[in-house]
Amino acid sequence: MSLFGAFSIANGGLGNISRQLAVVSQNVSNATTPDYAREIATQTSVTAGGQGLGVATGAVGRVVDPQMQALLTTQNGVVTGLTTRQAALQQIDGVQAAPGSGGDLASLLGKMQAAFSTLGNDPSNQTQQQAVVAAAQRLAAQINGLSSSIQTARQSAQDGIVSGVQTVNATLAQIGGLSDQIIRLQAAGQSTADLQNQRDAALHTLSQYVDVRMIAQPNGDATLITPSGLTLPTHGTQPPLAAQAAAMGPSLSYPGGGVPEVTLNGVDVTNQLSAGQNGGGSIGANITLRDQTLPTYQAELDEFASTISNRVAAQGLTLFTDASGAIPTSTGVPTQSGYLGYAGTIQVNPAVQANPTLVRDGTASVAGSATGASAFTPNSASGPAGFNILIIRVLTYALGSQAQAGVPQPAPAVTGLGVAGTLAAPFLAPTDLASFAGLIVGSQAQDSAAATTQLSMAHGVQSSLQSKVSAASGVSMDTEMSSMIQLQNAYGANAKVISVVQALWTQLLQMVP
Repeated sequence: MSLFGAFSIANGGLGNISRQLAVVSQNVSNATTPDYAREIATQTSVTAGGQGLGVATGAVGRVVDPQMQALLTTQNGVVTGLTTRQAALQQIDGVQAAPGSGGDLASLLGKMQAAFSTLGNDPSNQTQQQAVVAAAQRLAAQINGLSSSIQTARQSAQDGIVSGVQTVNATLAQIGGLSDQIIRLQAAGQSTADLQNQRDAALHTLSQYVDVRMIAQPNGDATLITPSGLTLPTHGTQPPLAAQAAAMGPSLSYPGGGVPEVTLNGVDVTNQLSAGQNGGGSIGANITLRDQTLPTYQAELDEFASTISNRVAAQGLTLFTDASGAIPTSTGVPTQSGYLGYAGTIQVNPAVQANPTLVRDGTASVAGSATGASAFTPNSASGPAGFNILIIRVLTYALGSQAQAGVPQPAPAVTGLGVAGTLAAPFLAPTDLASFAGLIVGSQAQDSAAATTQLSMAHGVQSSLQSKVSAASGVSMDTEMSSMIQLQNAYGANAKVISVVQALWTQLLQMVP
C-alpha cells in the first residue's frame, strides 16, 4: 500500500470516528429524553480493485422496534383514557360517600326512616316532627349535591373535549411539518433520525388524546389512522377537527339534543373517536363520560328523586317537591321527559318546612286505588294529637315494597332513561327505596373502583412496554461509554498512522537532492 493510500484511509477513519463520537455524544445528552430512540452512524467499506480504501460515512439511523413502539403508543392512550375516567368518577365519589358511611344516599334515607319511626312513638312531639323535616332536608341536599357533582364532571368532560381537539389539531400540524422535512432530507440522502425522534415524541402527545396508529410511508411521510378507520390529516391548511364549547345541562344530550359533536373536516366523528370506558385517549374517555356514564348517573338520580317524591305523596304527604312546591310529572315519551334534572332541584316541600306538623297530619287526601295506595284523609286541625296513620303509611308502604297490602309498588324505570330514552341503569328495578338507593350508590362506587383497578393494570402493562422499548431503542450509558472508549482507541490508532505517514513524507522530502 502506498503512503498516500495509508494516509487516505487513516484520514477517512478519523472523519468517520468524529461523526460517530458526535452521535454518541447526542445519545448521552438525550438518555433521559422521552421517546428518543438511540441513533447510530452507518458506515461502509470502500474498495477499489480488491484493495481497501477505508470507510465511507453514511446517514445517521435509529435503533427502533416499530411493533413494540406501536404497542406502547396504544397503551399510552389506554392509560390516559382511564386516568381521565378515574379522575371524573373520584370527584363524584367525594360527594357520594362510601356505602354505609352514614353520609351516602342509602344511609340518609335510613336516617329519615328512623326519624319517622321515632315520631310514630309520639306523633305530637314537635321536636320529632322537626327532626323528620331535617332528615328529609339532608337527604334532599345529598341528592342535590350528587346532581351538581355529576353536572360539574360532565361540564369538565365537555371542556376537556374542546381543549383536547385544539391540542390534537396543533399536534397534527406539527407532525405534518416534521414529515415534510423528513421527506425532503430522505430524498436528498441525508439523515432524518433527529426529525423522526421528534415526530415520535409528537405522536406520543397525540396518543394521549386519541387512539391512533402511525404507518410509515416509503418516502418518509406518516399516515395516522384510528382503530375505527379514520385518517387524521397532517398536511392540511385548516385544523381538521372541530368541537364547539357548550354549557352542559341535564336536558341536553348527544346526538341531536344540544350537545355539540366532534367533526373531522365537517363530518361528525364523535362516536368513532369514543372507545368506551377503557381507552381512546382523553377525548374518547371524555366523550363516553359526557354522553353515556354521567347522563346515566343523572338519570338514576332523577328516577330516585321522582320515585321517593311520588311514593310518599301517594300515601298523603307531599314531602318532596321542586321549588314551586310541585312534583314534576312525565309526559311518558321518553320516560323521564317531565323530570329531567329533578335531582338538582328536589327539596322538602316549602309548605312542610313552614309547618312540620304536616309530617304527622298529611297534606292531601288520597282517593284510593286497587292498583295503588289505599284511601287516606289527613288529620284535621281538631283531630287527635296522637294521629299516626300517615306515619304508618309512610313507613310501611311509601318506604316499603307495597303501595298497600297485597299491591306491589310500581317499579322505578331502569331502562329508557335520559333525554332520548336510550340510557339504562346497570341493575334490575328495585322494589323499595332503600334497595334503590343502595343500588345507585353501589353501582357508581363499583364503576369508580373498576376504573382504579383497570388503571393500575394498564400502568403495569405500560411500564412493561416502556421497559421493552427502552431495552430495544433506548440509550444505555454503559453501551455508549463502551463505544466511546473504542472510538477513542480507534482515533488514536488512525492518528498514529497519519503521524507515521507524515514522518515518512518528511524523510523522503529530505532525501530529494
